[in-house]
Amino acid sequence: MNIDQWVFRIAGSMILISLFLGWVHSPYWLWLTAFSGANMLQASFTGFCPMVKVLKMVGIQTGQAFD
Repeated sequence: MNIDQWVFRIAGSMILISLFLGWVHSPYWLWLTAFSGANMLQASFTGFCPMVKVLKMVGIQTGQAFD
């Protein structure tokens, strides 16, 4: 599995978890959903994603999107 797949899985998980926590616990968890969406939007324009930096440090191989 490469970085591209990990980024999509982590971002999708963060969105689903924060939506669940916003529904069950507190609506303030929806800020995490907004942050995740804003980060994905800026990454689509700039090509910079903080999670990619972390995954590269861990040693996950790069994919085509984040070379």
